[in-house]
Amino acid sequence: MRIDELLAAGPTRSFEFFPPKSDAESATLAASLEDIKPLAPSFVSVTYRGGRESRQRTYDLVTQIERDGYVSAMAHVICVGHTRAEMRDLLKNYADAGVQNIMALGGDIPDDPLAALSEFEHAIDLIDLVRASGDFSVGVAAHPDGHPRSPNRASDRRFLAEKLARADFAVTQFFFDATDWTRLVAELGELGVTKPVLPGIMPVTTITGIDRMKTMGAAVPPALVERLVAADERGGPSEVRNEGIRAATALCQELLDANAPGLHFYTLNRSTATSEIYHALFG
Repeated sequence: MRIDELLAAGPTRSFEFFPPKSDAESATLAASLEDIKPLAPSFVSVTYRGGRESRQRTYDLVTQIERDGYVSAMAHVICVGHTRAEMRDLLKNYADAGVQNIMALGGDIPDDPLAALSEFEHAIDLIDLVRASGDFSVGVAAHPDGHPRSPNRASDRRFLAEKLARADFAVTQFFFDATDWTRLVAELGELGVTKPVLPGIMPVTTITGIDRMKTMGAAVPPALVERLVAADERGGPSEVRNEGIRAATALCQELLDANAPGLHFYTLNRSTATSEIYHALFG
């Protein structure tokens, strides 16, 4: 199904995966996809970092999920490194394969300047081509604290509002305080935007994950760091994991209580922590 239709029907539960690069990663992903079936996901999302090989891996995984038939898949596409002709071909292939959902992103800038060449300047340009290339439901990225390349939060909200004028919904970067999401939605509302903004969830389950989260785009708040460090002192890695899952579960409940349109889980291709959060929330 189209994600905009799923969101219109009620709160969604979605999970994000990345394409495997090895046989071991393939086995882990296959197990995770099997494990989430009982959770009745509304849809799954498949990332794409750029380059021909990554593009093919994303396409293969998305179309495999669609062929399996138990859940809809959303394919990520990015501006970086693409000509318009390449993107039209890719979108046609997705449409021909029955894929109905596309996440249109700017993409990370690679170190190789040649790899960064693109005929798209911003994600908004990509959205327009996706719209012209098929009957897709289109999602965009949202950053509760503002995009790293935005000069300030106010300008970030204006750019996001422009994207959402063309797209159907947004999915946020992960964050750790429900007020980050409620503030984002309120600020978009002041700009007349009422389209769904799905909150992105990623639990911190290790001490080393505290620093990794910052490099991935969202710093862990000091209060949560203190909780995780105390858990480590109290019971070691297993207690850190438990505390991280408790914190993420509480965040999800706050978001549901605030009428979030759903929950989007960043899984890192592993299902166990996400499954525990899900069962704590929904039984």
